[in-house]
Amino acid sequence: MLIVQKYGGTSVGNVERIDAVAARVIESKKAGHDLVVVVSAMSGETNKLLEFAGFFSQTPNHREVDMLLSSGERVTSALLAIALEAKGYPAVSMSGRRAGIVTDTIHTKARIEYIDTTEMKKTLDEGKIIVVAGFQGVSDNGEVTTLGRGGSDLSAVAVAGALEADLCEIYTDVDGVYTTDPRIEPKAKKLDKISYEEMLELASLGAKVLQSRSVELAKKLNVNLVTRSSFNHHEGTLITKEENIMEQPLVSGIALDKNQARVTLRGVTDKPGIAAEIFQKLADCNVNVDMIIQNVGYDGTTNLGFTVPQNELEVTKQAMSELKASEIMQYDSDIVKVSVVGVGMKSHSGVACKAFSTMAKEGINIEMISTSEIKISMVIQAKYGELAVRALHSAYQLDK
Repeated sequence: MLIVQKYGGTSVGNVERIDAVAARVIESKKAGHDLVVVVSAMSGETNKLLEFAGFFSQTPNHREVDMLLSSGERVTSALLAIALEAKGYPAVSMSGRRAGIVTDTIHTKARIEYIDTTEMKKTLDEGKIIVVAGFQGVSDNGEVTTLGRGGSDLSAVAVAGALEADLCEIYTDVDGVYTTDPRIEPKAKKLDKISYEEMLELASLGAKVLQSRSVELAKKLNVNLVTRSSFNHHEGTLITKEENIMEQPLVSGIALDKNQARVTLRGVTDKPGIAAEIFQKLADCNVNVDMIIQNVGYDGTTNLGFTVPQNELEVTKQAMSELKASEIMQYDSDIVKVSVVGVGMKSHSGVACKAFSTMAKEGINIEMISTSEIKISMVIQAKYGELAVRALHSAYQLDK
């Protein structure tokens, strides 16, 4: 069985933790598995390197930033390989380049284009454990690139897909995927299995367990993902195809996204193409628009509301003032988005009604609503966010 294991920054946070990871990798090797291990930089290392760069420039050249940041993962991979060798298990560390991870040319947020597995397959055939520096690759023109935040998860999934691994295990500091954030609702339960679609929704709606790009790639490459803790031996959560899950729960989880801001444009000229003009301007500024609501036009004008990430609000304000699409522009960052997710919604009625009545019962006003086949998202005032999560968690009996 070929397994790809990925260990995050907290799992390899110091030499003692790296030693513990080496022991865990050896357990899997003793069980007869071939192993490729993908590692992140040691906890805090990436931020430290960025601070060093910031000493010289607030806007350092992106090519040099990639050269700088890629070193963090290479340090970890070499240390883990040394630890494995010291315990009597042949291991080889590989940079993204040596592992054959080829990306496009966009520095600091590159996308993987393909993986040349020749070197990795040769090393596996020699019976060695491979330790790959995550978060990085090399462009066709030979430049070192990095994959953006959460890029090591992406590296692991891409390697697992390219090697047709039987399993990809993502080790973090949490036991798996929960019905909601246990810090908000202590009664949250760990899920044994969840579909790619549900995990994608939860990841994009605020759940921090897995980066959404890695789940998207796992679905595309049909990689079975398990997320589990590197600090214990508890069973994790399997993320897989919907048909691999026998009994689909009505609702799988509740997500809370605090990084939300609402923009309201009042008195927008009601004419064909005006929405395209507004959202093209935002797209040009790389603003990620989420929920959109437009009122029915009246007297030649309409009101348009949408949400953006809170950290992109200033860019949005600048773009809207340049465009002058409306006379009155209102901005509200004192909101959150709470979402109900579950593939069981496809075949059951009344799910939305229960969400809305639960909010009403708690005296929480819903300001915006967005739905898809497997999710209901509601924008509410920030002060009610955690109350809404607990109330919905109880209403759908996720603590049972």
